[in-house]
Amino acid sequence: MRQRGFSLAIVASLLALCSSSFLLAVDVSSQCVDCHSKTTPNIVSDWKLSKHSQAEVTCVACHGDQHQSAADVSKVKIPTPDTCAQCHQAQVEQYRHGKHSKAWAAMMAMPTIHWQPMAMIEGQKGCGGCHKIGEKPVEEIAKLRQQGSEFGAAACDSCHTRHTFSIEEAKSPQACETCHMGFDHPQWEMYSSSKHGVRTDLKQRGILPTGAAAPTCQTCHMQNGDHGVRTAWGFLAVRLPLPEDKQWAADRATVLQALGVLDPDGKPTSLVATVQAADLARLSQDDWQKERDKMLKTCNQCHSGNFAKQQLQAGDDMIKNADHLMAEAIRIVASLYKDGVLRQPKNYSYPFPNLLTFHDAPTVIEQKLFVMYLEHRMRTFQGTFHGSPDYALWYGWSEMQRDLTEIKELANDMRRNHTLAGKSSGK
Repeated sequence: MRQRGFSLAIVASLLALCSSSFLLAVDVSSQCVDCHSKTTPNIVSDWKLSKHSQAEVTCVACHGDQHQSAADVSKVKIPTPDTCAQCHQAQVEQYRHGKHSKAWAAMMAMPTIHWQPMAMIEGQKGCGGCHKIGEKPVEEIAKLRQQGSEFGAAACDSCHTRHTFSIEEAKSPQACETCHMGFDHPQWEMYSSSKHGVRTDLKQRGILPTGAAAPTCQTCHMQNGDHGVRTAWGFLAVRLPLPEDKQWAADRATVLQALGVLDPDGKPTSLVATVQAADLARLSQDDWQKERDKMLKTCNQCHSGNFAKQQLQAGDDMIKNADHLMAEAIRIVASLYKDGVLRQPKNYSYPFPNLLTFHDAPTVIEQKLFVMYLEHRMRTFQGTFHGSPDYALWYGWSEMQRDLTEIKELANDMRRNHTLAGKSSGK
């Protein structure tokens, strides 16, 4: 009986402790609402509109209870995906298996990223503004906190904008627009001008009925609400193994060499581990096929299987053709290095131009090569997959053709000037 009485006493104490903790949390959150209704009123009004508010998920649940006044703002807890996982574990686990969670690591893997102004990266006014959706290591968050740049660590709020955290907002294609647009990945412009995007727009305006089929970004890339966003070709449209087609295999190998993934002998480099960790490319046939089959299943909801396969095959074919132009341009610049016409930067590991140096490439011809790869090649294949004929042709393929012509002419001029310089010096 003593044992039982002792146990009941412990239970009673725990219940009392939980009750007091709950009351404390409610009291603290009430203080939060009272204060922030004056200092940041729209945060409070957004929270009151949210399901969090309806479910009594208060400020303390995400921000802790240490921040009590204007004098101790540094004690406020900035949420991370782990914060969201307390209630949304399945969605966070899905996210961690997808490309979005690798976005920060992918950005940081770029060779010259640390040359950029801090405001562009850690300050999130450039690349970091979108790549903040990626999960950051704990030690990096601590470092950013010391710099006063830890905001944006939550990742989930990239799509579920704080403090409403609306599911309906995140399910709308406009939620993707901020990041998936512009120079190297204008998916929004492609999608919104495609028949898919037009139908969605008409449906949102009430011109098409609510039951009409109108695929959104999420329909194709977040099937059944799966937060593990991935695609068969990945962001850079390169993959392993190399194809059976000998010409395409040679062209793709050249592209991979200019990305630093293959060495001059065609063997994988140490960068493969980085590419794998950042989920930048599919590195096995099974991995690629899994994502392709998932997309075909989605397309089949509106289209016949044969039509869907033909459309995706067209995208593959455009990558093949774009790679052929791209490889020729890469070889031209590599030959300039080899012949001593163009000085290769010392930070390049192999005798190939580095496509990932972006605008930090040191000469006009190398800059043109970067634009050809990251702007025009991207638009060629992405425009095809997103059903945007104008982007696939005039903003993509046509521009690649013009880039190659210009690179050839620049290379000829450089060789001619190099020869004349050698003659004038008596060499």
